[in-house]
Amino acid sequence: MEKIKIIIAGPRGRMGSEAVKLVTNTNHFELLAVVDHKNDGMMLSDLEGFRAIGNVPIFSDIKKCLNQMDADVLIDLTTPEVGMYHAKTALTYNVRPVVGTTGFTKANLEELEQICDQKKLGCIIAPNFAIGAVLMMKFSQMAAKYFDDVEIIEMHHDQKLDAPSGTAVKTAEMITAVRESKKQGHPNEKEVINGARGAEYDGMHIHSVRLPGLVAHQQVLFGSDGQTLTIRHDSYQRASFMSGVKIAVETVIRDNTFVYGLENILE
Repeated sequence: MEKIKIIIAGPRGRMGSEAVKLVTNTNHFELLAVVDHKNDGMMLSDLEGFRAIGNVPIFSDIKKCLNQMDADVLIDLTTPEVGMYHAKTALTYNVRPVVGTTGFTKANLEELEQICDQKKLGCIIAPNFAIGAVLMMKFSQMAAKYFDDVEIIEMHHDQKLDAPSGTAVKTAEMITAVRESKKQGHPNEKEVINGARGAEYDGMHIHSVRLPGLVAHQQVLFGSDGQTLTIRHDSYQRASFMSGVKIAVETVIRDNTFVYGLENILE
């Protein structure tokens, strides 16, 4: 099998460092370079934690990196703003982005889809790369056909920048696709403390918890007369996301369409 040549943006982050391990330990993947906001001109092996990595250059400028490196795929694990810029730039250079950053707006997604359509290139934006989390979303969509009342509780580490999480928003979008809009709770309900009922999405409520010690967790609670159903997923280590990253890279290299959500490429 011909190697897939990869650039990783955000290699020093918790997700990025796991992605470096994934790419360097996968026989048909090749790590060409990394993009980091500092350490430009150094080698990845110069940095603590990456001593065993071969000759992988560090670039601070994504355009300079793409100009010099003949890459197939960009894996971006940075922030929404940087991830959007990197994805658009990669597509300009005919490099296929796989982005694990959450917080993209609807306008961002529509813009990327238009570029992919124009250039006939694949791009995958995944709010969550954990296979179990994707199944949790799919199961929740199935359950929403039978349960009208639902609330989402997502729990993440206290360094997460966006709330609610991309996974929670994606779950709500998938539920909305099969559920009629419904204003939940008592019609005269009043928040004694502002925000007590969480965010509202199509009548559903989404609650965000941020605490040290957490990684990525979500439960979707359904209620009906005399019964409740809870669908929950927990990621205890960021290595849990790498199986999805691998599938995304292997898929984006052969597809020429825009994909939002890993559930769309799982059988």
